[in-house]
Amino acid sequence: MASPPDTSKNPKLERYNSYIRRVNSTKLLAASSKLLFRVTLLVALVLILFFTLNYPPISDQITNKDNHHRHIHTTQTLLSSAFYGSGASWEKQVRHSSTPRRPNGFSILVTGAAGFVGTHCSLALKKRGDGVLGLDNFNSYYDPSLKRARQQLLKQHEIFIVEGDLNDSELLAKLFDIVPFTHVLHLAAQAGVRYAMENPQSYVSSNIAGFVSLLEVAKAAVPQPSIVWASSSSVYGLNTQNPFSESHRTDQPASLYAATKKAGEEIAHTYNHIYGLSFTGLRFFTVYGPWGRPDMAYFFFTKDILQGKPINIYQTQDGKAVARDFTYIDDVVKGCVGALDTAAKSTGSGGKKRAPAQLRVYNLGNTAPVPVEKLVGILEGLLGVKAKKHVIKMPRNGDVPFTHANVSLAYRDFGYKPTTDLATGLRKFVKWYVSYYGIGSRVKKEIESKTDNNE
Repeated sequence: MASPPDTSKNPKLERYNSYIRRVNSTKLLAASSKLLFRVTLLVALVLILFFTLNYPPISDQITNKDNHHRHIHTTQTLLSSAFYGSGASWEKQVRHSSTPRRPNGFSILVTGAAGFVGTHCSLALKKRGDGVLGLDNFNSYYDPSLKRARQQLLKQHEIFIVEGDLNDSELLAKLFDIVPFTHVLHLAAQAGVRYAMENPQSYVSSNIAGFVSLLEVAKAAVPQPSIVWASSSSVYGLNTQNPFSESHRTDQPASLYAATKKAGEEIAHTYNHIYGLSFTGLRFFTVYGPWGRPDMAYFFFTKDILQGKPINIYQTQDGKAVARDFTYIDDVVKGCVGALDTAAKSTGSGGKKRAPAQLRVYNLGNTAPVPVEKLVGILEGLLGVKAKKHVIKMPRNGDVPFTHANVSLAYRDFGYKPTTDLATGLRKFVKWYVSYYGIGSRVKKEIESKTDNNE
């Protein structure tokens, strides 16, 4: 009879087999970890190669340590590129928009391009064959939908607006790395005299810090661009000499807005003196017209008159009429273009001044001050509606009672000559207004009839 199998060694065998399984499991886990690490490394290398192709390294030619902030194409820039655009496609839009189509055409960065003056200037420059790239932060100081509508208008004419802020020096550096701008038309600013009493920091951030941020990039650019920028008639402040001339004192601003614009003129002087940047400052006088700013009196007067709401007409504390040198947008555009055409080249290179550079300032006005009450009368006639007027004393909010431009200097240097009177300009504005906002056909017909009779 066969003896039963010997099982005395089974416990040892089981322990051995368990040990072998643990060893094999550890080896498998280690192998898997190595494989995962290699796959991750490979993906990282592919991504680095992709971004390197889409964002080529900076030129080794510029080595000035003071310029290092302008030439950042590091990981931070790459990671933030998704916010600015979509890599190569976004850069292609930037280049296409800023490329001139006429011989010896300019390549111009227009800041505040979705603003009132910025939109009109961008269209005029693009129409004549210059390359135009816009920059705007689309803030909510007034209805952003109007800015978006202007953006769409510019897009129809192949003008691309980069959405970004002046204080984003990284974005500015990227734009200057992509495009060798010949000119900057700097129109971006926090506007409005009265709003400065509500939000003073916004004026410092935009009109001073933002301007400096732009100039820090421009001074280091190769080539340095010529800069034409918007100052304001408000810099004349408490000046009582008339008409306002560029030689009159501007050291008594009546509002924070005026003070920031005056500060901008002094900052321009500094960067001109140290770095050789070419500057032309333009002091605008109450610009109005189609696609205008809703915070301006002529604009909200039109709105309130049509809605049957009362409007306030200011008088000075001694009962005198408040008057403004209303300047039609087409005339201002001609002035801006003339300033660009006669702007001398900057004389610096890579942040170092090589020779004295041009520094100019001009009034751009209409030379014919009109009492605000007369403006209301013209609007009443165009709209066919009688305004509900409240005549009140002007509050102490920084507004000045009277402006009047002497433009002889701008006429001498680049032929600036305003040609649009207030009645003609308001007629064009109201025609745009009723069309844009879809006002009733009765008002439209009345305005069109007045337009036809006057043209």
